[in-house]
Amino acid sequence: MKLYSTNNKSLNVSFKEAVFNSLPADKGLYMPSVIPTMPADFINNLDKYTLAEIAFEVAKRLIGEDIPSSDLKMIVEEAINFEAPVLFLTDRTAVLELFHGPSLAFKDFGARFMSRVMAYLSKNENNSKLLDVLVATSGDTGGAVALGFLGVEGTRVTILYPKGKVSPIQEQQLTRNGQNIRAIEIDGTFDDCQALVKEAFNDQELNKTFRLTSANSINIARLIPQTFYYFNAYAQLLKRGIREVVFAVPSGNFGYIGAGLLAYKMGLPVKQFLAATNVNDTVPRFLNSGTYEPKPSVQTLSNAMDVGNPSNWVRIMDLFGSDTNLLKEKVTSYSYTDEDTRKGIDMLYNQYSYIACPHTAIAHLAAEAYKTGHAGEYSTVFLSTAHPCKFPDVFSYEKIAAISIPEQVKELENKPSKKDLLGTSYPAFKAWLLSNKL
Repeated sequence: MKLYSTNNKSLNVSFKEAVFNSLPADKGLYMPSVIPTMPADFINNLDKYTLAEIAFEVAKRLIGEDIPSSDLKMIVEEAINFEAPVLFLTDRTAVLELFHGPSLAFKDFGARFMSRVMAYLSKNENNSKLLDVLVATSGDTGGAVALGFLGVEGTRVTILYPKGKVSPIQEQQLTRNGQNIRAIEIDGTFDDCQALVKEAFNDQELNKTFRLTSANSINIARLIPQTFYYFNAYAQLLKRGIREVVFAVPSGNFGYIGAGLLAYKMGLPVKQFLAATNVNDTVPRFLNSGTYEPKPSVQTLSNAMDVGNPSNWVRIMDLFGSDTNLLKEKVTSYSYTDEDTRKGIDMLYNQYSYIACPHTAIAHLAAEAYKTGHAGEYSTVFLSTAHPCKFPDVFSYEKIAAISIPEQVKELENKPSKKDLLGTSYPAFKAWLLSNKL
């Protein structure tokens, strides 16, 4: 697998280099030089494959010879060892539940796959340096990365998260796992956290001192495994005789929907993608006006989507050759307020007795909005981001009582919390890294 930078298509790097360097020096994002097309026979018979089998076939096509098939199969089977069921609420509306992994969020797909790929690629290197993983999180990324890398030999993870802007359970997953996981609470926004991480990757002194890599959705090893659940969702639809689908995707940093669009470019037949955002609506405004104007992020109930300048948007534009008209043919975007989100949560509960996290509720709102203006025999599948137990402050007492708390959450409650607090100053963050390098 060869990759280029979205800022320089003449760049040509290996999969291994892209995984470990994470960001090209020109501050673009890595993209596959060639996007493979999955065989028609595979697509038409997806319903005959398990999730792990689908994941292996897709990963093999993308990664190629960089990881031998036998080893790649082992990586996939270890990483993707949980289910992602499609649950139908009506004949035409379904939810794709992606919270059945260890951190109870869809990001388990990317984090678990990436951690094992990194460990595999590091194993045969003559490099005594610890692999230092830097990650900024607005919610669930940090927990998924923490559990994905927890105890992985030769790695250390440093997670930056915005103070007061993650839920209590999300913070527990960041600060209570210990071992090779470190947490820094930043007195700022997710965009501030992300800016600190990006600046560190472009700091020559830090790169000489540390072996830095990223676990955010900007890393290509996070993007690839997120394609798996789109193919798997379609496999489940095929079992019901459904061949036309619209995916409604909660969107913050746009890696979630970016993976779906990559799957589409690989041959997955998708009628339309709906990018559902909260009031951090940079992309909906762009698709309406044609002008891309990032703005500071605003805190909302759907905190994992509180991103004012989504990093992965450049990848999506790249997939469509920067042709906005082509992009708009495949992507429709909607934005919702916190008031809308609460109404969406109530709608799902009152109509279907289904309790959805705020991000999931926003995706459902987009699915319903699209259906009002688009007739047809298609089915809408809205993607469920995280287990509702992660957002206790959002729900009424009645809904909280109906939520089943998973055992892994109960275990974290009895562990001590450890974190450091920093502001948004890059020199202070750099000094922290250098003073805690052992």
